[in-house]
Order: sequence, then C-alpha cells, then structure tokens
Amino acid sequence: MQPWKTLATVATAEGALELRQRGHGFLIVIAGRVLMTSGDRRSEQALATLACAALTEPRPRVLIGGLGMGYTLRAALDALPAAAEVVVAELTPAIVDWCRGPLAQLTGAALDDPRVRVVIDDVARVIAEAPPGGYHAILLDLYEGPHAATQRPDDPFYGGTALARSRAALAAGGVLAVWSEEPDEAFAHRLSSAGFQVAAHRLGVPRSHVVYLARR
Repeated sequence: MQPWKTLATVATAEGALELRQRGHGFLIVIAGRVLMTSGDRRSEQALATLACAALTEPRPRVLIGGLGMGYTLRAALDALPAAAEVVVAELTPAIVDWCRGPLAQLTGAALDDPRVRVVIDDVARVIAEAPPGGYHAILLDLYEGPHAATQRPDDPFYGGTALARSRAALAAGGVLAVWSEEPDEAFAHRLSSAGFQVAAHRLGVPRSHVVYLARR
C-alpha cells in the first residue's frame, strides 16, 4: 500500500500538527493522533445540515468554531441562502492555509465563497465578545467535543458559563449545534440548565458521534 506523504508540519503546544496525503485521501494529525480524515465526513456534514435546517431567517448569521478540512463549512454553505453571513473562527492559521491550498478540492474552495469571513481566534473568545443576539446559529466542530471522561465545569466551550455566553450570543430562537465524539448526558443536562431546548441526534454505526441541537 502506498505510504502517507507529509505535506506540511506546524509546531503547536500539543505537538506537531501535520497534513498528510495518500492518493486522493488526506489526514490531519497532531502528535501522531489522527484528528480528521477526508474519508469520514458524515458527522461534520450532519452538524451543519441539522443546524441550518432549523433556521428560518432570510439573512442568517452563522458562527462556525473550528474549520477542520472545511466539510462543516461546505455543508452549511450548501444549506444557507445567498444572503447568509458565515464567520469561521479557527485558532491555527496553517489549517486555513491548507483549506485554501491542497484541501480546497475537497470542498469546492468553500473559503472563497463571498459569504464567508475567517477569524484567526479562539471561538470561545469570539462568542464572549459577540453582541447580544449576534448570531442565529453557532456550530462547534471541535476535536472530541464534550467528553464525559474529561469535562470540567469551567470548560471554555462546554461548561455552564460558556453555555450561558453562547446563549447570550444567539438571537431568540437561535441554535447552538455541538459535535460530540460520543454521547454525554452530563453535557445535555448542562444545556438544559442553561435554558436551551435540547435534542440529541445520534449518527449511528460504525461511529457513536452525536450532534446536540440546543435552541434558545
């Protein structure tokens, strides 16, 4: 079998972040752990399609936390109207470069869509600094997502305070959509406690990925 070729490497606090390619397939790896693969995109796409299906505004404003390979962004753009505005908050500039470069073919160059604006920043800070009701949907597509084994009450994305900030950043009837590697009942309870109406969408075998939809 053809070996994986490393196209780019970036040093991060968690270890080397690498973009690898084999044939038409790509991997993003950190410290030897696979973060994402171009061959497994269904749950990222479901995150966007489920969230966008809940929107009725003619000019929705959407925030996506985490660019990845761009699949969530592509699915959101395909589901949103021409007048939509999409902000993508990505912490690592190299990820943006890769999505504009070798990975662009996977999403039809989604970052070139005029509806898209990229912000190099922590999405937790973007949410905290958003004006009240500034977004109709917030999509969090972050590595692992809420994780029952490691979750802290003060987690900057999934803790109670963070969820209150997300709710404040959403317009009335807005949706917080969260990708999770596995079901997390404690997280679902925190969403309810923060004032959201919660639905969990399990995406089935072979993975146990879940999309949490929380309506303000």
